[in-house]
Amino acid sequence: MIATPVSAGTSLRSAHKVSAWATESGIVGGRHAEAHSRPYMASLQVRGHHTCGGILIREDYILTAAHCKEPCLPITVVLGADDISKKEKSQQSITVAKYYPHPKYYQECGYDIMLLKLESNAKLNKYVKPVGLPGKDAKIPANIKCDVAGWGRTAANGPVLNVLKEATEKIQFNFECKNIWRENFNSQHMICTKFDRKNGGICQGDSGGPLICNNVLEGITSFTLEDDCNNPKYPHVFTKISFFIPWIKKIMQE
Repeated sequence: MIATPVSAGTSLRSAHKVSAWATESGIVGGRHAEAHSRPYMASLQVRGHHTCGGILIREDYILTAAHCKEPCLPITVVLGADDISKKEKSQQSITVAKYYPHPKYYQECGYDIMLLKLESNAKLNKYVKPVGLPGKDAKIPANIKCDVAGWGRTAANGPVLNVLKEATEKIQFNFECKNIWRENFNSQHMICTKFDRKNGGICQGDSGGPLICNNVLEGITSFTLEDDCNNPKYPHVFTKISFFIPWIKKIMQE
C-alpha cells in the first residue's frame, strides 16, 4: 500500500522532493481482506472516484490525511464497503459537512492529519463501526508487526483493484527513519515502517488509511518514495495519531 501522487503531488510541500503523497491508494502485494473485517474503513471519493482512505472514529467523524483535501471539490465518504466498484447493500454514502485539516499543516513539514465532520451520523452495524483511538503519546516499540489496508493499485502506477486489500509492515527505529528521510521525518509526530517487496505495503490511493498495531490504531498513511512505493530502502511514513489526541478531542467536542 505505497502511494504515488495522483491528485496531490510533491508540489504541495517542497520538503518532500523525494517523496510522494499516498493518494489514489493501492496496496502493493498484500492480500485481500476478509469482507467487512475492517468496518472502520472509509473510501473518500470525489465525483464517484476513490481518492483516499479514511478511518471512522465516531459515528460523525472520519480521520484521514490532510493532503487528501481536494481544492474546491466536495468529498463523499463511503462506509461499509468491500468492493467500491459496486453498490453493495452494506454501503453508506455520506457527504462531508466540515473539513478540519491541522492548522500547522500548511506551515510546517508534517502535521498531515485531518478530521472530516459528516453531514449525518453513520448508522452503526456489523458493517460500519468506529475504531478506538490510542492514548496520548503512546509508545510504539520497533519491530512489532502492524497492518495497513486500502483500496487500489497492486503496483506503483499499476492496475487498480476495487476490493479492500491489507498487508503487514514492521515499525522501524526512529533513528533509521531519520537517517533515510532526514528533514522529512520528525519522530515526535511521525512513524515509519519497513517492509519487503514480497509482502508489499501501501501505495497509490492508500493515503489517509490506518496503521493498526496489536489491534490499536496508531497511524495514518502519509507518504512514500515518489514513483517507487515498493522500494524497501525507503520506509513508509505515517502520521503518529497519539501525538494529536488533544487536538482530535478538542475538534470533536466542538
